[in-house]
Amino acid sequence: MAQEHQYKSLLTWTGNKGTGTSNYKDYDRQYDITIEGKPTLAGSSDPAFRGDASRHNPEDMLLASISSCHMLWYLHLCSVNKIVVTDYSDPAVATMVMNPDGSGQFTSATLNPQVTITAGSNVEKAEELHHEANKMCFVTRSMNFPIGHVPTIKTN
Repeated sequence: MAQEHQYKSLLTWTGNKGTGTSNYKDYDRQYDITIEGKPTLAGSSDPAFRGDASRHNPEDMLLASISSCHMLWYLHLCSVNKIVVTDYSDPAVATMVMNPDGSGQFTSATLNPQVTITAGSNVEKAEELHHEANKMCFVTRSMNFPIGHVPTIKTN
């Protein structure tokens, strides 16, 4: 039997300037995401859509979710395969295409993990495990667009 996990968050729009959505330019796109026991995330739409550039937007959070899920699976797989990771960063990139009607969708994401492993670790296996992490990541498995990865592995 499949195990089920449930996640909860509270989204609260904070952008009412007094007249609600009476006009497209009369309201802000700010919102707060509250998850019990965690710091509040300050969100907004992308600046291209009248949003506040100092706040997280949904597109940024989607890419960050893909990247962090991959990293967590990768670190787990390295640990159980006796590969010691000492540093990890990922300058990930995603592409979203806008449609004439104003809708849009992500068409791809590319993870670019830059990983440092100890000299005694297997570099070839470390590279392979990115493919496995891509298969295991809950978030990646839920997307309907391709997610590639171009890892860089170095030893220290």
